[in-house]
Amino acid sequence: MQLAVLAKHYGIPFYVAAPHSTFDLTADDTIEIEERNAKEVTHIGGQPTAPVGITVFNPAFDVTPPALITGLITEVGVFEPTETAITHHVGGTIHV
Repeated sequence: MQLAVLAKHYGIPFYVAAPHSTFDLTADDTIEIEERNAKEVTHIGGQPTAPVGITVFNPAFDVTPPALITGLITEVGVFEPTETAITHHVGGTIHV
């Protein structure tokens, strides 16, 4: 979402490229975001790169509001960031 916010601020189109099955078109801001291991961002090759005891937030994904997305690039085409466009093409609601 951070990149989408920056792109919107500077008037740059923002596209998301991913398999269509990646998109959960029913998600909202109440979805639970999985957190990944802090060592993924505090270590390189098993060696610490951050101060000991630092607090880390390492989300596995985010939920980007459709208003910030110009289009969705998938293996089945390029779509507007709405459920209707994708589900019409692939034949049903997409749930991940």
